[in-house]
Amino acid sequence: MIDVKDVAKKMQISYATNLTAGVEKGLTLPDRAEIILALKDVQKLFFPAFFAAEEARGDLAHFAEATLNAIYFRLKKQLERAYRFVGKDVEKAEVALEAFMQGLPNLRDVLFTDLDATFEGDPAAKSKEEIVFSYPGFYAITVYRVAHLLYEQGVPFIPRIMTEHAHGKTGIDIHPGASIGENFFIDHGTGIVIGETTIIGKRVKIYQNVTLGALSPRKGQSLAGKKRHPTVEDDVTIYSGASILGGETVVGSGAVIGGNCFLTESVAAGARVRTKPLELIINE
Repeated sequence: MIDVKDVAKKMQISYATNLTAGVEKGLTLPDRAEIILALKDVQKLFFPAFFAAEEARGDLAHFAEATLNAIYFRLKKQLERAYRFVGKDVEKAEVALEAFMQGLPNLRDVLFTDLDATFEGDPAAKSKEEIVFSYPGFYAITVYRVAHLLYEQGVPFIPRIMTEHAHGKTGIDIHPGASIGENFFIDHGTGIVIGETTIIGKRVKIYQNVTLGALSPRKGQSLAGKKRHPTVEDDVTIYSGASILGGETVVGSGAVIGGNCFLTESVAAGARVRTKPLELIINE
């Protein structure tokens, strides 16, 4: 029979050296489930006809106020936990949360430019309603924009929890630190990676399995805080399977990057980049 006490002693030795300081100091990390519920509340606020039809019926002003209060009080506790855990002044959590709440109306407007871009860019889309309900790319963009608003305020933990939740649901990995302009369209989406210091302009379209990544990730933490990921200017299209790497790599306005391209140097505005076709051999 297993000696549970012996295993517990070994666990205690491990506890002494690995990530238990918060528990010992009486600190609590943010609650992931509560953060996901806050995201759902934001979805309801932005798209009441889709996610809160019964609640919103009859008095949208009252619905908006009640939902904003729910978001505020749900996130307030989680932001306070996050700030305490990293040793920051908890009063800064209130400042960050106020800025976040004030930014929500504009954020909804930006999301509707993404919705327009998705509808106009995808002939398979039957309606904008279909996109809001079912497109993983639009969901990932929505969560990213909410998380980015908190990231801009320096909020610990919570922005990344949000985007990793979307990553798990959609297969689309957008770091909350990335900067993405209006009218952003992700088509299909699965396998897309957009790194922390990526800058994306307006009216950019990206297909599945695209990586906007770092050139030398093996250097690890020594690269923290540096521009490691590419800049993609306005009106660029990046087709499936392309990898664009490096903090100094700039894709000029209006460029088109073909499928499966591996790009580590800048390309001029209007450029067309493609790989040389492989020879196709069919044995019958």
